[in-house]
Amino acid sequence: MEKAVVDASVVVKWFVEEEGSEEALAIRRRYIEEEVEIVAPELIHFEVLNALRYKGLFTAPEIKRIAESLDAYSFDLRSLRGEYAAQAVEAAFENDVTVYDSSYVSLARREGTRLYTGDQKLVQKLKEPYRKFVKDIRG
Repeated sequence: MEKAVVDASVVVKWFVEEEGSEEALAIRRRYIEEEVEIVAPELIHFEVLNALRYKGLFTAPEIKRIAESLDAYSFDLRSLRGEYAAQAVEAAFENDVTVYDSSYVSLARREGTRLYTGDQKLVQKLKEPYRKFVKDIRG
């Protein structure tokens, strides 16, 4: 089965209609239909819930239900430890991005797959060889 790394910007689009939502929902559909396995850093749930909270579109009870929904998806979550942590820190410095962002990019590189993101600023900052592991769902 194909693996894909998705970042929080993609998963947020599962709950909020915005640019790139159609592409994000296609990834979700492929995951639900077991065509693709989603791999992500453990921090993805924190980032998704925080982004949704600050969009101001949801109540606390709604975000609690979304948290339960995220848990039910059972993504293959990875802890930022050991060599993976070292690679994420190195990538953050090489690309002038946060360790949060580099953890997704580094995971895609480690897994030999793509990171799907809606974060155009991240895509623009990445240098080779990191850029080749990233697909901007917005175009």
